[in-house]
Amino acid sequence: MPLVPMRQILDEAAKGGYGVPAFNVNNMEQIQAILAGAEEVSSPVIVQASRGALQYSQLNYLRHLMLAATELHPDIPIAMHLDHGNSPETCKQAIELGFTSVMMDGSLKEDGKTIADYDYNVRVTREVVEMAHERGVTVEGELGALGGIEDGHGAGLSADDTTHLTDPDEAEQFVADTGVDALAVAIGTSHGAYKSMRKDPKTGEMLPPALAMERIHEIYRRMPKVHLVMHGSSSVPKELVDEINAYGGNMEHTYGVPVQQIQEGIEHGVRKVNVDTDNRLAMTAAIRRVLHEKPAEFDPRKYLGPARDAMKKVVVDRLTSFGAKGHAKDYAPMTLEDMKARYTRS
Repeated sequence: MPLVPMRQILDEAAKGGYGVPAFNVNNMEQIQAILAGAEEVSSPVIVQASRGALQYSQLNYLRHLMLAATELHPDIPIAMHLDHGNSPETCKQAIELGFTSVMMDGSLKEDGKTIADYDYNVRVTREVVEMAHERGVTVEGELGALGGIEDGHGAGLSADDTTHLTDPDEAEQFVADTGVDALAVAIGTSHGAYKSMRKDPKTGEMLPPALAMERIHEIYRRMPKVHLVMHGSSSVPKELVDEINAYGGNMEHTYGVPVQQIQEGIEHGVRKVNVDTDNRLAMTAAIRRVLHEKPAEFDPRKYLGPARDAMKKVVVDRLTSFGAKGHAKDYAPMTLEDMKARYTRS
């Protein structure tokens, strides 16, 4: 099965009332883990690369790894997505390399750190939509600013900063002004493993981030046909953090987004859920365990193999929890040409 437009995967998810995880990749083992998990539970999947990943893996290495994935897993619908594109030029480069979906993150300026105004966001996002739809490529936009920093991209806001959450009124206007296929919303999630600085006032115990789920409810009520996206949605499982720490790590006060709240979002229009940190934790925990238990080991295959297997478990869990399990063969795959014709008609 060739790479499919992400729009098709999201449209089908909306029909079925489920969400599809979007897993970030940097290397071969991560791609293998993602596709092995998708194959096991017969699920469509979104594989995405940030600008940092493209710099690390180099563009053509990553592209050919993705093409290998389609050859080895012909029954799995796979979208290849650019995460947090910082400019129309970056998005254009990804489109020319064969990505079937791009994110134009105009919520930040091109430096990936400075919060942009509404007019700038609309201008650059609309430019990418026009360019991408001419080739059948899906576009995700973002309104509002998320907390945290991922691969050098982000305003560095605390997840508890509510000043840049997505406004439902503005969201409705933004979709109309840009024509995006999917909208990433800021509701208090954050990139990375440290998603909250909240403390219980009585005990001093760290608490999970307070998410403004009512904003997703309201946006979905106003725009039930728009595909919403949750970024920074790793759950940061305590058992993985504990394992890292047990084998020499030093991660404290980590908190993620409870799966139950992601499921609530899926019930209200969230169709794409970004997951990265959980996979990194799983791989790191497995590598630390191997090197601790076998300190003489030096063969990368002997620790990257278990790391790949550990990440696969997370992938299977998220595909199942978000409801995507069993939906890989629900529909015939579209090509970019098919999607281009659909955009032209609309």
